[in-house]
Amino acid sequence: MRQALAAWPLSRSPRLTKSSINDLLDRHGLAPSRALGQNFLSDPAMIDKIVRLAGVTPGDKVVEIGPGLGSLTLGLLDAGADVLAVEIDRYLIPALTEVVESAAEVGATSSGSVRVLHADAMTVDWSTELGDKPAKVVANLPYNVATPLVLDLLSTQPLLSSFLVMVQAEVGERLAAEPGSKRRGIPSVITEYWGRASVVGRVPPQVFVPQPRVDSVLVRIDRADEPNVDAPFDELSMLVRTGFGQRRKMLRRSLSGLLDEESIAAVDVAPTARAETLDLEAWGRLTRQYCSASD
Repeated sequence: MRQALAAWPLSRSPRLTKSSINDLLDRHGLAPSRALGQNFLSDPAMIDKIVRLAGVTPGDKVVEIGPGLGSLTLGLLDAGADVLAVEIDRYLIPALTEVVESAAEVGATSSGSVRVLHADAMTVDWSTELGDKPAKVVANLPYNVATPLVLDLLSTQPLLSSFLVMVQAEVGERLAAEPGSKRRGIPSVITEYWGRASVVGRVPPQVFVPQPRVDSVLVRIDRADEPNVDAPFDELSMLVRTGFGQRRKMLRRSLSGLLDEESIAAVDVAPTARAETLDLEAWGRLTRQYCSASD
């Protein structure tokens, strides 16, 4: 399934708009796939905003997941980035290739380049594709894979130093939720373990072709040099998933198979608290208590 296409040096290029996207789809006999959550960006101003918020500078290595027809890809290239564009839909590859090749013919005002990889981002061998140079993730992520993909990349790919992702509003708010928020959940805690997440912009449906039925947000995640709490990730993740698995229950019930009430209280966590009220430090203390009791 994986297919790497040639890398082209690119220049300042015309941006895709609603009319040019519809024309491109028609000429290639394509229709957006609902199953893959395809909604193509059609607003040049929004693309410029994404690139700016991602902090992309000339020479940056950028991973773009789900480039679609190349709307955001062109903005990244104009900023001088070296882009690895990972696209799962083989039917889009010819149209994406056309957009990139057309941009290469415009002229030479940018040092950016692009390599298109036909692959599922969930199965890419990132150590091979990234080499040893840090990279930024900048992507309009399909809604159906956004959360598991972000959490997997945070947990397994330390060379991915920052993320600027467009996701469904509810998904983004969960990634960045603070303790006590109704949105606080497994994604919030795991993201906080590895870095800092914040919602940095809102995106209306009108900037897409076709228009989704939900609002989107831009989430920025900056990876910390070290985990934000001194606790082993696998054990912390297991406790967090267990605690939120029965989020309406108090910790003395939801964690009863792992820690008894006395053990929870011993690390200054109220056994009557619920999972969404705990900050990362509290989860760290519970994890260390669990590890100590398991020795």
